[in-house]
Amino acid sequence: MSREQALWTRARLGRCGPPLDLLTARFDRHVYAPHAHEEFTVGVCVGGSEIIAYRGGHIRTGPGSIVVLAPGETHTGGPGNDTDGYAYRALYAGPALLAEGTLGGVPHFREPLLDDPELAAALRRAHTELAACPDPLEAESRFPWLLTALARRHSTARPVCDTIPGAEHLTHAVRTRLADELLAPPSLADLAADLGLSRYQLLRAFRTTTGMPPYAWLAQYRVARARGLLESGLRPAEVAGLVGFADQAHLTRWFRRVLGVTPAAYRNSVQDT
Repeated sequence: MSREQALWTRARLGRCGPPLDLLTARFDRHVYAPHAHEEFTVGVCVGGSEIIAYRGGHIRTGPGSIVVLAPGETHTGGPGNDTDGYAYRALYAGPALLAEGTLGGVPHFREPLLDDPELAAALRRAHTELAACPDPLEAESRFPWLLTALARRHSTARPVCDTIPGAEHLTHAVRTRLADELLAPPSLADLAADLGLSRYQLLRAFRTTTGMPPYAWLAQYRVARARGLLESGLRPAEVAGLVGFADQAHLTRWFRRVLGVTPAAYRNSVQDT
């Protein structure tokens, strides 16, 4: 049975922020015509093997490999053999996203095929979770951070200084804004601009101080608020919207991560008590 499948998802980098397109693809025989993108193409192979014609040569991917194709550079893609097909997850990032946290302008990748299992796993996990639930604050917390890591590890760009003076004070200000506006949190780009920082500096300061990115802190704050509402007798479907989660499934995912049980199970247990 042929498995020619491609699913596009559009995430936003912050509320009202710019879009970031995500592609989940699985092909047996599909061969791309020569084409180019205006953005960086960053892909992670998740199965089979693909052969990509690029810069006068050929790249052969395998599971876990990362491919970075530069904006405006023509390429093709097709199955690496007659039996396995190829599957990958890709995102299409504007050049500025890969320049955050680096010096020297748009990063240049001498080698398009990268071996970095840790980063490949992080990119795949973020892509999978945000394609399923493209929360704007989560997308803005995760993708710019990972793309900066990609540029710093594998491009010719030089990293910026990671020391952020007053990181604890800055983090307190960010937490306060997120808590005050939990139903429609501001974008990290707007928060950073208000504090005189770049988005990368804000993320660095927040992660250094709290040990987690902003979206994870806000999700845990929402879970804490949700507990009180569930204890008062409200149903999970009602509570989700009241604390800023996209829907009940979004609430359940985070409730289980933080407390180990579903909202419904928690509500039943505290009411029984």
